[in-house]
Amino acid sequence: MAKKNVILLIIDTLMLPFLKKAVDNKMAPAFAFFMKHGTASEIISPFPTMSVNVESSLLTGHYSDVHHVPGLVWFHDEEKRLINYGTNASELLQLGLATSLKDPLYNINHEHLNKKAATIFEELSKKGKNSASINGLLYRGSQEKVMQLPFLLSLLPTFHRSLTVKGPDLLTYGSFIKQNPFAKYGHFWQRFGFNNRFSAQELIYLIKNHSLPPFTMVYFPDMDQIIHKKGVEDLSGIVKTDRELQKVLDSFHSWEEALKNNVWIIMGDNGQAVVRPRNQNPLIHLEKLLSPYRITKLSKGVRKDDDIVLAVNQRMAFVYLLQPNHSLEEIANILKTDARIDVIAWREEEEKIKVVSGRREGMLMFKKGGQWEDPYGNMWTLNGDIEVLDIFTEGSRIKYGEYPDALARLHAAALSHKGQFLMISAYPGFEFKYGSSPVHVGGASHGGLHQHDSLAAIIVSGTERLPKYNRMIDVKDWILSMLDS
Repeated sequence: MAKKNVILLIIDTLMLPFLKKAVDNKMAPAFAFFMKHGTASEIISPFPTMSVNVESSLLTGHYSDVHHVPGLVWFHDEEKRLINYGTNASELLQLGLATSLKDPLYNINHEHLNKKAATIFEELSKKGKNSASINGLLYRGSQEKVMQLPFLLSLLPTFHRSLTVKGPDLLTYGSFIKQNPFAKYGHFWQRFGFNNRFSAQELIYLIKNHSLPPFTMVYFPDMDQIIHKKGVEDLSGIVKTDRELQKVLDSFHSWEEALKNNVWIIMGDNGQAVVRPRNQNPLIHLEKLLSPYRITKLSKGVRKDDDIVLAVNQRMAFVYLLQPNHSLEEIANILKTDARIDVIAWREEEEKIKVVSGRREGMLMFKKGGQWEDPYGNMWTLNGDIEVLDIFTEGSRIKYGEYPDALARLHAAALSHKGQFLMISAYPGFEFKYGSSPVHVGGASHGGLHQHDSLAAIIVSGTERLPKYNRMIDVKDWILSMLDS
């Protein structure tokens, strides 16, 4: 039997309970088709549950302790600056527009993503197999490609009309580089092509021109903003995404033919948790909680007398300590007075991770290696109160509760980059706020360690093979095994 191509569709914020509801109500015929001819389940996102961290983990098959992209916002200890891959225009302007735009356009793929952590595109290239990325935020491959930047962007310092990058054999990155010369939906008011319609038409172009390589990854971004604004119960994003999937299926002679020569993997990148309405105190104002400390202001950069830097990733935040006369535990003791803060964790000596909570009493210390085995074959040493992370034990085995794969995800985040920092995660219903960081009051948000943020839908059609475990870091090896077999 001929080998099948693998098509990975990443649907931002696709969650299984709400997908099933849309399918049961006959609102999503394309999703229903794939589910009827495959399996649907949930998969665990890396922590923090932000798209850039997710894609880095998907492409490399590792958590951030290996791939080194910690989150959407983080502090670069060597450069002494805040990295922001795109929260909102206000924050990017305060950080310096030219630098802030270069981080997502170039640096994340070519400077921040660990060069020793090979992406699936690079590994396929070594095997002599072609691949494609359509609108993926992370796209690093082995082939030199040239992006054509908008004229206004070329007026900024460090930018020219063209930008040379390394990508897979076929690369689409919005309207900056595309496959279809007649592509629509790529204007600046359409986010330069970073929208579902643009992604779908690029995939359709490859299908109709018989140009699908062995592996294609396509990112559909639109649903994220809909859920942020309207909340997790709103199904309009699923319906709109389904319309684009119907167009993709219609590009084949029949929908059944789409399964004949292709394996389809359709998955979300993270979940989202409800953010309460304004009258229920949903925003955790970090500048108020941490008022005893001098906090770095975005517009001024790090000053020598600043105590801490805050990197807010919606329902998660990194809190960086700059001065030796304070300690992480001292800051943690202040933060845990707020019951809205669910998990507070930091790295201590010998790669031990310490965890406390604003909601649960006690303290847990854990490290890799030991007598306790988790569901993914990892061994751990546990000391203290395991209830802090809602962990249970049966014999020598660990079972996770509200925080899926909590130990490995926290451990990886703690070792993802240099510096002294706390990792804090909000309880569902709440979100962190500092300065002009975006908030989603009355809607939904993600970033946190909780299962509401961490579980995304995955549909697999065209094969009976599944990943070894239900984690996103297991997807890369699974895809490579299908393409090698």
